[in-house]
Amino acid sequence: MCRRDDTTVVALADDLSGAAEVAALLGLPARLALRPADLGLSPAPGEAVVVDLDSRYLDEGAAAAAVRAAVRAVRAAGRVSSGAGRDADGNLAEGRAFRAVNSGAVDGGPLWFKKCDSLLRGPVGAEAAAFAEDAEVLVVATALPAARRVVRGGVVLVDGVPLHESAAWRAEERAAPRSVAGALAPLPVTGVPLETVRRGPIALAGRFREVAADGRHPVCDAETDTDLTVIATAAALLGPGVRLLGSGGLAAALGRLITSRRPTPPSAGTRPPSAVPPSATHTPAAATAGPDAACPDAASGAARAVVPVHGTVPVGTGGRGLLVVAGSAEPVVGEQVGRLVAAGARHVVLAPGQLAGTDTVVLPAPAPGTVTVVSVDDAGGVRAGAARAVVAGLARAVSALPGRPDLVLTGGETARRVLDALGVTTLRPVGEIHHGAVHCTTTDGRSVVTRPGSFGGPDSFVRIAAALRPSQQGVTQ
Repeated sequence: MCRRDDTTVVALADDLSGAAEVAALLGLPARLALRPADLGLSPAPGEAVVVDLDSRYLDEGAAAAAVRAAVRAVRAAGRVSSGAGRDADGNLAEGRAFRAVNSGAVDGGPLWFKKCDSLLRGPVGAEAAAFAEDAEVLVVATALPAARRVVRGGVVLVDGVPLHESAAWRAEERAAPRSVAGALAPLPVTGVPLETVRRGPIALAGRFREVAADGRHPVCDAETDTDLTVIATAAALLGPGVRLLGSGGLAAALGRLITSRRPTPPSAGTRPPSAVPPSATHTPAAATAGPDAACPDAASGAARAVVPVHGTVPVGTGGRGLLVVAGSAEPVVGEQVGRLVAAGARHVVLAPGQLAGTDTVVLPAPAPGTVTVVSVDDAGGVRAGAARAVVAGLARAVSALPGRPDLVLTGGETARRVLDALGVTTLRPVGEIHHGAVHCTTTDGRSVVTRPGSFGGPDSFVRIAAALRPSQQGVTQ
């Protein structure tokens, strides 16, 4: 599959910021659904439907059930096939287990993608096992090079430090997994080392076939965007019975396979991202053009600039207020808030105990053309068990605001709870302002930017505010 204008993608995510990230990175006109039932609306040819299962904090049984229910909803639509690769007895259908490696296209159903957290948080294993049930093989690649999260020897490294030795899980109530395979249990997996990935798509597709023949699923090492592009290309060679599971890095690689590489003009108010991450420039010799390059420049590793995917939607203007909700406990968020305040934004600091109470906190309404940032005072620390109550309090406070301000929501849990409180069930992605900061619109034209808490540099909020208010020279109070 080099490119199909009518490619349909169905993607599932465990939180809202991840779902929005995938919707933008796939590069197709996309519908982002906040209710799994909306997957029953069959995606049109050339469209991506991404659903937030809101399963990050569910127990394993409930998370697996959410994945199965979403897959059933697509089947119930009756207009796209499941891509299932098993016969009536539950065995691999030998006659079509894998398509010829020189097949020019993937046919017979949508491309299936499951977004997982690049730090392996949430019920990753239960969701992966449920997602793999009807697949011939589930190809797993969780690396996110743009955020300096790579997989080497089956272990996630965060800035070079093994995940279980890093501080990335400091807000979690359990210990970090020591490997991707450990996080994926009970899914039976086999590791695919970096040297195998860098042999190129055809050789890698053959290895995927060998792993699947043993009743297991491949878990791939990857350090660069090139590696992820090779992995996605190899998976595409195997036909519609293959499903993909990974981070936004793998979603971007999939997007490079199914969309034109011709840049799309940015929509008003949404700026293309800045420099391509250094990791994207690595190009192993095995992945370049040659007998093992099955799709012209699909495996080249050249990073595609993320461009708006639904540019016909109007962008929010300075006619309404802009509210930035800093709901993440990540250390970088404090500096991001500080820079926005230094640029002139009004700052409202709320105590965790105040938000976790039963009464709704009253926020000052952002005046038209102004920017307000709301953050949680974490000087005394926020107990892990109270974090969700604090987020729920933030959501109640935001939903009670008059004037319908445009929103910037950091952290998937914060974003989901706020939109739930506002009654928003569908978003249309416009594009990425920077990596992970996805600009969407609601059905009534309100702008919403979602962003994982750990993403973005110190100027993230300033960049987002400038993109949403391009006519203003700076942030105003």
